[in-house]
Amino acid sequence: MMQRKKRSDRNHIIYRLTNTATGNKYIGITVQRDQKVIGSVKLRFKQHISRCKTSDKQWLLYQEMRRYGYENFRYEVIEVVRGKKQTHQREIEYINVYNPQLNTKKQINKRVV
Repeated sequence: MMQRKKRSDRNHIIYRLTNTATGNKYIGITVQRDQKVIGSVKLRFKQHISRCKTSDKQWLLYQEMRRYGYENFRYEVIEVVRGKKQTHQREIEYINVYNPQLNTKKQINKRVV
């Protein structure tokens, strides 16, 4: 049986999480999993919550979720982009323009390389 080649031209979603208690923001990306863009972002948000609860990651986003509660976060779609490489480039542009407080410089530099 032949393995299917991973697609790199799928739609990806750039999203923003906002802590309504502090106004701090996080910009991230996820793959569009079905026809509903917002459903894909909602699923990604649930993954953030799960990782926040079960891992000891000390990322700024997870620190704020633990401190203020994930129920104080809202998510929104910024842009839908076709192709993985283009999406990562656009995400970096948004991070550099908006300078979200919950994206660490370490994460940004990792994506640039």
